[in-house]
Amino acid sequence: MRDQVAPDLRGFLTERPVASVPITRETIAEVRAGSNQRISQRKGFGSTEPEHIVADTPDGPLEMFVYHFDPGAFDPKPCMVWFHGGGYVMGQAAENWFGPLFAERAGCTVVSVQYRLAPEHPAPAATNDGFSALSWVYANAADLAVDPNRIAVGGASAGGGLAASVAIHSRNVSGPRPSFQLLLYPMLDFQHKTLSGLLQGHPVWPREHSLGCWDLYLGPNPDQTIIELVSAIHAPDLSDLPPTYISVGGVDLFVDECRAFHQRLLDAGGASMLEVTPGVYHGGESEGYETQTGRKMVDGYVDALKSALRPD
Repeated sequence: MRDQVAPDLRGFLTERPVASVPITRETIAEVRAGSNQRISQRKGFGSTEPEHIVADTPDGPLEMFVYHFDPGAFDPKPCMVWFHGGGYVMGQAAENWFGPLFAERAGCTVVSVQYRLAPEHPAPAATNDGFSALSWVYANAADLAVDPNRIAVGGASAGGGLAASVAIHSRNVSGPRPSFQLLLYPMLDFQHKTLSGLLQGHPVWPREHSLGCWDLYLGPNPDQTIIELVSAIHAPDLSDLPPTYISVGGVDLFVDECRAFHQRLLDAGGASMLEVTPGVYHGGESEGYETQTGRKMVDGYVDALKSALRPD
């Protein structure tokens, strides 16, 4: 599998703390420590620092970190409600890559959401938090100086799956309607029974790790209603959703479920674009941003967001 990785990204495939142990209830503290260490050591993008906000929601206080584009200006700006990755069990909303990247390069305000994590908060806690965050941003658009007609949802990995689930749920309950969704290698299928999902040995994020996370998030014997709510590819109806851009690497566990989700969106009459970058492993474009391969993938999804939210 590693031989399929683009040559300019192979040097980043070093052993990571998160990959050294199975992801179970017993190991989650160790897994999170390794994840947090990796996040702290990752080279950031730009210099934008977030504003910390705590919002009241039906499920309690919800932390969000707001990355402002051109904070001195008060004209309404486009906005991205962003969900971090981490398999629903780890990860941080206050990170130094995606928030600054989209604020500085796509020219939008980014609201990064610290949704509740499993196993302490099983499904559908993350989806509920995501919907609460989206609703809060719409309700507070004027104070945030954002344009309510140009609010997108997006996320990476589990955050991408969460963004998709939030958009579906908000449609189902007649909630706020995002104008766009940006799904970066989204974690969409709790079974991973596609061709790529059944393969062993994916770098960084192998099948057994992902299934372990789903097990912690869904719990034993999940109800079908919960599955359809949080595992977006199992939602029975994908019509009337926002225009979608899906970006995934060719050496990613999720590549075939991304293809399947993209096709279902098209079959339901939606607008969707799928970009598969050959040779990129899960999250490899952010680590290898300064390589030709990594920059190509990042440029693709930044340009897609900018075109959707700032067409002028």
